[in-house]
This record gives sequence, C-alpha cells and structure tokens, in this order.
Amino acid sequence: MGLDTSAEKPAPVRTIANLIGQWIGRLGTVWVEGQLTDVNRRPGTSVVFLTLRDPVADVSLRCTCRRGVFEEVARTLQDGARVVVRGRPTFYMSRGTLSLALEEIRPVGVGELLARLERLRSTLAAEGLFDPGRKRALPFLPGVVGLVCGRGGAAERDVLENARRRWPGVRFRVRNVAVQGPLAVAQVVDAVRALDRDPEVDVLVVARGGGSLEDLLPFSDEALLRAVVECRTPVVSAIGHEQDTPLLDHVADVRASTPTDAAKRVVPDVSEEQRLVAQLRERGRRAVTTRLDTEQHRLDALRGHPSLGVPGRELDRRADEVVALRDRARRCLTARLDRAGDDLVHTRARVRALSPAATLERGYAVVQRADGHVVRRPDDVHAGDALAVRLAEGGLDVTVRETRAAPSGVRRGRSA
Repeated sequence: MGLDTSAEKPAPVRTIANLIGQWIGRLGTVWVEGQLTDVNRRPGTSVVFLTLRDPVADVSLRCTCRRGVFEEVARTLQDGARVVVRGRPTFYMSRGTLSLALEEIRPVGVGELLARLERLRSTLAAEGLFDPGRKRALPFLPGVVGLVCGRGGAAERDVLENARRRWPGVRFRVRNVAVQGPLAVAQVVDAVRALDRDPEVDVLVVARGGGSLEDLLPFSDEALLRAVVECRTPVVSAIGHEQDTPLLDHVADVRASTPTDAAKRVVPDVSEEQRLVAQLRERGRRAVTTRLDTEQHRLDALRGHPSLGVPGRELDRRADEVVALRDRARRCLTARLDRAGDDLVHTRARVRALSPAATLERGYAVVQRADGHVVRRPDDVHAGDALAVRLAEGGLDVTVRETRAAPSGVRRGRSA
C-alpha cells in the first residue's frame, strides 16, 4: 500500500528505508546467474565482498558471503567466471544500499556453458540472425579498416602486418580493448559501435588469438552479438583458430579462420591484382590486334575488288546498260506508235466505208417522205406525194407523178 504523503506531511527517510527493506525482504531466497568480479577478501574478516555482473544489461549487484562459503569454490573461480549463486536480497538501512547475502556459489562448468551457448544459438537462429541473406559483401578495397583487438597482442600484429604486406596503402583505425574477463564484452561492444559510427570506416574486423572456451566466452555474449547485427558496416569475425567457433562467427558478415585470414579477406593482394591487370591488358591488346588484322584483311579484299581497282569500268558498264535500255525503250515506243497508227488508218477506212455520206458520194440518194421516213418501196408513196431527196451535196424537193414496181427478176434489197 502506498503512503499517504504530501508536501505538508512528508515521510521521514527511516520510514521509506524501512518500507524498502520490508519489500525487498519479501523476495526471500533467489537463484541468480552472472559474472563474478571484484572479489575482495579482507584480512581478518569472516566476510568476502564481491560483485555479480550481468554482461548483457551491464548491471551489477554487490554481494557478500561467509569466507567458508567462498573458500569451498575459490580454487575453481577466477575474475570473470560465470557462476550461479543462491542468496537473500538485503537492504542496509544505515547506508541505503542493496546487497545480496550469498549462501551458496556454484561455478558454471564447461558442459553447462556449452548447453547455454547452444540455447542461445537456437534462439538467435530462430530470430534469423544467422540467415545468409542478411550478410553483406565486403568492399573490394576499403578506404579505412576498423580493427577491434587486444592491446599489443599477436592478433593485432597479424592483421596489420599481413594486410599491409598485401596492400601497403591500407589504413586502419585500431581500438584496443580487453578480449577476456568481465570487462571484455562492454569494451568490445563500445568499440564496435564507435567504429560503426565512423563514416570513413568501410569494414570492421573483430580479432582475437586462440584460447579456452572460457577465454572466448565474451565473443558469444548476446549483447555483443546483437551489437554486431545492428552494425551498418560489414563485420569480419577473426576469433581464435580454425577449430574455434564462437557465436560471433555466425552473426558476422564474414568469418575468418584466423586473424591472418581476416587480413587476406579485407584487402586484395596488390601483386595478384597487378598480375590480373597485366593479364587483362594483354587480353585487351590481343583482342584489339585481332580486330585490326581482321579489318585490314577485309580492307585489302575490298581494295582488290574490280569495282575499286578500275572504278570507271563499272561506270562504263552501267552507262552501256542505260544506253541499251534507252534504245530498247525507243524501239518499243516506235513500234507501238506504228501499230497504233496503222490501226487508226484501218479503223478510219472502215468507218468511212460504212458511213452514209460515202454511199451518197457514190451517186446514191436518200428519199424521205414529209414525215421523215425513208422511202424503200414504191408502195410507200402515192402519186402526188411530196418527197425530199438527199444527195451527197444538197437535196431536192420532188413530187411523185407515178409509181413503178420493180422489174421482174430484180432482187429487192432491204436498204434504200
């Protein structure tokens, strides 16, 4: 229940401290896992002071225990060891501090460590942090390489020397950190994030030499793994030897078997690239030479062609063809005109022969009654009828005096 307090009725410190102690006391005995650090065994005292640290959340809790409890496991413990403890949370009202009074300490063995690492591996794999699709390719030639490693260690020397031997102009930003112990995770995470924020760093290498499972535990820590996953810069993991596989190898974009291998992966070999450039240059020269030879042969063949050797010959041949076609066209047109003229003369003669005017010119006449009908037989008129006679030139008006039948034996035609 909350206290009924106000600015006019404040609660004294002892009341608040007493309530906090009561609430903490209700937790009872708890089991806690963490890293053991800052062990202080003061001479002449029966109490050992130590700190239990959570490497993921970077939270620490002060602890105390009887010397006898600590001495039971002291030979198997070292600073930074993983332990599971049983203790009772205690609030000291006089100092206003929280402490955990330990009743039992159990070191986490290798088997337990491997089981926990396997559980963490399964959890991260289920989240897709090991998925090859999220891994990024390394740049061909990074401008600056970020290196996180121990101070003055073999890993730093291997990376720097081998990288500069391969590409002398490579530049490094080196962050020296603790690579084992209770401070390793926090320092490595800070260094990784700082280099990732540096806009000049194109690739980041986390390197460490070989060691035992406990020595390499910081590089399987969940806090470090998630920090690497969040990086925008490609990360190369170069931890231990070929047989060492901390979880950092799985979340990093590239796994190098050793720090020396990491140097080979982040920068190209200048001599190899020079050989490749020389090979490409030679291939290009051969390709250009072959193309020039081919075109030269084609040009020589064209130059040897008669049309180019004696250009006028082809023009003369074409001119002769034009003259022949022109003469042929003239002959064809003349023949057509002659045939058309002959046809016209024949048609005109036939028309003239069939024309009534031509008949009249031969002495014939056309006799018509007053109504315009042509007189073909004597029976068509009677004596006294007025007729019109049409001649080749002009005509006559006549009157019928009498009609005569055609002489016998004379065939009567149908034409007038």
